[in-house]
Amino acid sequence: MALALKSSCLLQLKKPEAGFNVCFSSKKAIISVKRYTPVAAIRIMDAVGLSATFTRLKKEGKVAFIPYITAGDPDLSTTAEALKLLDSCGSDIIELGIPYSDPLADGPVIQAAATRSLAKGTNFNVIIDMLKEVVPQLSCPIALFTYYNPILKRGTEKFMSTIRDTGVHGLVVPDVPLEETETLRTEAKKHGIELVLLTTPTTPPDRMKAIVDVAEGFVYLVSSVGVTGARASVSGSVQSLLQEIKEVCILLFNLDVFRSLLKSSVLFPNFFSPSGLPASLWLQELVSDQL
Repeated sequence: MALALKSSCLLQLKKPEAGFNVCFSSKKAIISVKRYTPVAAIRIMDAVGLSATFTRLKKEGKVAFIPYITAGDPDLSTTAEALKLLDSCGSDIIELGIPYSDPLADGPVIQAAATRSLAKGTNFNVIIDMLKEVVPQLSCPIALFTYYNPILKRGTEKFMSTIRDTGVHGLVVPDVPLEETETLRTEAKKHGIELVLLTTPTTPPDRMKAIVDVAEGFVYLVSSVGVTGARASVSGSVQSLLQEIKEVCILLFNLDVFRSLLKSSVLFPNFFSPSGLPASLWLQELVSDQL
């Protein structure tokens, strides 16, 4: 059985909910940018969801331990026991690979694991049967790693419905570019699956921004160019990549804040900013400065 810690970085994505108070003076209504959590935004998160897991770890000042194994290597009974063992050893999330005959993003170790699994007759249906029995026994969430062809073969809606019924919370599909993820994202959201998207060392800033904006759960930052596998060393660019994507996350959150304020100014057009400008003009300037 191949157990891997992939050469990638995982960055919490979930954006905080925010709202804004409107304060009144005797002559003018002034917008206050003091944040609060609106009642409509308060919701109960799944106890074992990806986002909830990262939120908990952040509060505890910890990072996530996310091991990867290939389903069916050397057999499904071993996979079932491995999932329970990894969970009991403190895994925060477990990434479970669906074996595929042409794993183009993976190196020799995971390719060999997929080949052994397929040779034993492992397929999607028997993996699902195993997960239905095992997932209820786990305290950490499962994120499936699969190439797009198995999803396409079954139909996106049916695939999402099937994995959700097993209790799976997350999905990683490495061979679908951002521009072609709309159907995946729609069906994933519909079925409560957090679709994790990937960004790489060669991703331009504008594209990274677009990926972060629509990803769920966390952003999968590929830390080196090439396939998965062991490295003699980690690239020195990883730190700068992490900083860059964090800045993108902060920028997108700020834009969400400004857009929320702008909606308030449309509803209440006579409001004025602290500088004396009409709120709508002031907020439009703020948004423009951030773009």
